[in-house]
Amino acid sequence: MTSELTDDRRDVADRPTGSRLDDWWAHVLRTGTQVAVWRWTGPLAVTLLAAVLRLVGLGHPHSLVFDETYYVKDGWSIVHLGYEGTWPANPSEKGAPTTDQRFADGQTDLFSQAAEFIAHPPLGKYLIGLGMLVFGADSSFGWRITVAVLGIATVFLTAVIARSLFRSTAIGTLAGLLLAVDGQAIVLSRVTLLDGILTFFVVLGAGALLLDRRWTERRLDRWVARRTAAGRDTLWGPFLWWRPWLIAMGLALGLATATKWSGMFFLAFFAVYSVLSDMMMRRRAGIEFWSSSAFLQQAPVSFLLTVPIAAATYLASWTGWFTSRDGWDRDWIANGGERWTGLLAWVPDSLQNWWHYQSEIYGFNIGLHTPHSYQANPLLWLVMQRPTSMYYVGTDAGQDGCTASRCGEAITGIANPFIWYASVIAVVALLVLWVLRRRWEYGFVLIGVAAGYLPWLMYVNRTVFQFYTIAFEPFMVMALAAAIGLVLGRRTDERSRRTRAIVWVGVYLGVVVLASVYWYPMWTAIQMPWDFIRSHYWMPSWL
Repeated sequence: MTSELTDDRRDVADRPTGSRLDDWWAHVLRTGTQVAVWRWTGPLAVTLLAAVLRLVGLGHPHSLVFDETYYVKDGWSIVHLGYEGTWPANPSEKGAPTTDQRFADGQTDLFSQAAEFIAHPPLGKYLIGLGMLVFGADSSFGWRITVAVLGIATVFLTAVIARSLFRSTAIGTLAGLLLAVDGQAIVLSRVTLLDGILTFFVVLGAGALLLDRRWTERRLDRWVARRTAAGRDTLWGPFLWWRPWLIAMGLALGLATATKWSGMFFLAFFAVYSVLSDMMMRRRAGIEFWSSSAFLQQAPVSFLLTVPIAAATYLASWTGWFTSRDGWDRDWIANGGERWTGLLAWVPDSLQNWWHYQSEIYGFNIGLHTPHSYQANPLLWLVMQRPTSMYYVGTDAGQDGCTASRCGEAITGIANPFIWYASVIAVVALLVLWVLRRRWEYGFVLIGVAAGYLPWLMYVNRTVFQFYTIAFEPFMVMALAAAIGLVLGRRTDERSRRTRAIVWVGVYLGVVVLASVYWYPMWTAIQMPWDFIRSHYWMPSWL
């Protein structure tokens, strides 16, 4: 019996492992230099692909698309005034050009110094205006270059973060590829909305949080080693005041909040994650009172390292408003507003005026219930029930090069279905695996999804849109890349199992790429026959 067991084990040991692709790849990466080159070649390659998909034809259509009517014009006026100016209303005469048409035709100086009430902080609009200063306000390429560049950078950051998180260049490159070819990510990098800018700062903050975890882990290990060598106890952990990457996270998420207030959700969730990870790292390092040490010692320090700098960054984004004389509510107290009394009576009028303005913005956003034909209930975001149509122009045969009986140009925020739905499944799978295995890498990805999604469940009756999900989509594709990595297994797996996994993953990725090719005209306003356009509406609610 013992001999038979030994023979069985020998048979298993003698079975070939890996696939022929693994053998070839091991030959390619046979030196340390080649491995180092691959670490950057993968992320840079998918970034280059993202750049091509986002920059080619960026100036088309040469018209203000969807909410570009707000952010482009606000971006142009804010870089001149320091606040958002007022643009003339559309003329009542039939056939007269609208303000948007006049702007697209080059009449970009139509704004007045009268302030316009706005719903979002100014940073994103400053960045949009910067692109227009460089390339011209009459250039639709200039309107969109900021969101395009930051969208490309988001792909790179996603690839690098996933590579570092899972210690696999293949998984990192795969995460970057999925984001590079996804439709929602492409659209939000080609249409001038604030959400793509927000996403860049969120992912930047996530990268800083990951670096802080690695940095803190090393510091704790060294602290315990020193204490142990000196014969001192390790009952309580250290106060870690110098955590540069945690400070960087606060700065990045302050910039996110200065773009859209939903950046605060990520600041709150990432800060809580930081405390919980501190607790687990102190436990692993051998600190006896690891939970009390994390919550009572380090948590207040971490708060001081993140929240004040985020608040200061947000406040600094309003510098143009503070230095102006005509910004909205700039003279609220002088015009009859009620000045603070008691302990807050010392606060300067400018800050009191600004605080009142913030309360008005808050009231507007919370109370936004105006019906919109493309509003999407957050409860249905994960099934992509109502993607946002941002642009459509129909043409007849012979018009603008149309060779079919009916043509159209569309920009629709429908994500690549094979990426989106697979990512949702992957997030659920990682949640189950995190419960079973407690791998912190899975928790890191899940906290990014939770920060971008769960808070919106408090506003199911508010007017919101499917494209808000772009803020957490990078974490979803990280989850999908990680799940694909689990399916692929390891190079040491039995050869037939490994080969089958590679073939199936290859087939899936082929379908993903072909689907993106099929959908690309619907993301970039390329003129196509109506029958082709209609074939993309797989659900009646997508129309």
